[in-house]
Amino acid sequence: MNSQMFLAQLDEILELPKGTLQGGEALADLENWDSLAMMSFLALASDQYASTLSPRAIAGCKTVTDLMHLAQPQP
Repeated sequence: MNSQMFLAQLDEILELPKGTLQGGEALADLENWDSLAMMSFLALASDQYASTLSPRAIAGCKTVTDLMHLAQPQP
Protein backbone atom coordinates (compact mmCIF):
# COMPACT_ATOMS: atom_id res chain seq x y z
CA MET A 1 0.00 0.00 0.00
CA ASN A 2 1.30 3.42 -0.90
CA SER A 3 0.97 5.53 2.25
CA GLN A 4 0.82 8.84 0.36
CA MET A 5 -2.06 7.57 -1.77
CA PHE A 6 -3.85 6.30 1.33
CA LEU A 7 -3.40 9.65 3.09
CA ALA A 8 -4.68 11.51 0.01
CA GLN A 9 -7.77 9.29 -0.08
CA LEU A 10 -8.40 9.90 3.61
CA ASP A 11 -7.91 13.65 3.06
CA GLU A 12 -10.69 13.43 0.48
CA ILE A 13 -13.00 11.45 2.79
CA LEU A 14 -12.47 14.02 5.55
CA GLU A 15 -12.84 16.94 3.12
CA LEU A 16 -9.35 18.21 3.91
CA PRO A 17 -6.95 19.86 1.48
CA LYS A 18 -4.71 17.31 -0.23
CA GLY A 19 -1.52 16.80 1.76
CA THR A 20 -3.06 17.72 5.12
CA LEU A 21 -2.74 14.34 6.82
CA GLN A 22 0.70 13.03 7.69
CA GLY A 23 -0.28 9.90 9.63
CA GLY A 24 0.21 10.69 13.28
CA GLU A 25 -2.95 12.74 13.72
CA ALA A 26 -5.35 11.59 16.44
CA LEU A 27 -8.71 10.67 14.96
CA ALA A 28 -10.45 12.35 17.91
CA ASP A 29 -8.84 15.66 16.85
CA LEU A 30 -10.16 15.48 13.27
CA GLU A 31 -13.37 17.49 13.04
CA ASN A 32 -14.81 15.47 10.15
CA TRP A 33 -14.01 12.02 11.57
CA ASP A 34 -17.58 10.90 12.23
CA SER A 35 -19.88 7.99 11.42
CA LEU A 36 -20.15 9.04 7.75
CA ALA A 37 -16.36 9.21 7.45
CA MET A 38 -16.11 5.79 9.11
CA MET A 39 -18.52 4.32 6.56
CA SER A 40 -16.57 5.93 3.73
CA PHE A 41 -13.37 4.46 5.17
CA LEU A 42 -15.01 1.01 5.28
CA ALA A 43 -15.88 1.37 1.59
CA LEU A 44 -12.35 2.55 0.76
CA ALA A 45 -10.77 -0.39 2.57
CA SER A 46 -13.07 -2.81 0.79
CA ASP A 47 -12.84 -1.32 -2.71
CA GLN A 48 -9.21 -0.22 -2.87
CA TYR A 49 -7.46 -2.56 -0.46
CA ALA A 50 -9.67 -5.68 -0.50
CA SER A 51 -9.97 -5.49 3.29
CA THR A 52 -13.15 -6.41 5.11
CA LEU A 53 -13.27 -4.46 8.34
CA SER A 54 -15.73 -4.23 11.18
CA PRO A 55 -16.86 -0.92 12.67
CA ARG A 56 -15.57 -2.24 16.02
CA ALA A 57 -12.05 -2.63 14.57
CA ILE A 58 -12.16 0.93 13.25
CA ALA A 59 -13.41 2.23 16.59
CA GLY A 60 -10.25 0.78 18.17
CA CYS A 61 -8.04 2.99 16.00
CA LYS A 62 -6.64 6.10 17.63
CA THR A 63 -4.56 7.63 14.81
CA VAL A 64 -4.56 7.94 11.05
CA THR A 65 -1.62 5.51 10.99
CA ASP A 66 -3.75 2.98 12.89
CA LEU A 67 -6.34 3.20 10.09
CA MET A 68 -3.64 2.71 7.47
CA HIS A 69 -2.38 -0.44 9.20
CA LEU A 70 -5.91 -1.74 9.61
CA ALA A 71 -6.70 -1.31 5.91
CA GLN A 72 -3.65 -3.33 4.81
CA PRO A 73 -4.76 -6.67 3.39
CA GLN A 74 -3.86 -9.58 5.62
CA PRO A 75 -1.86 -12.42 3.98
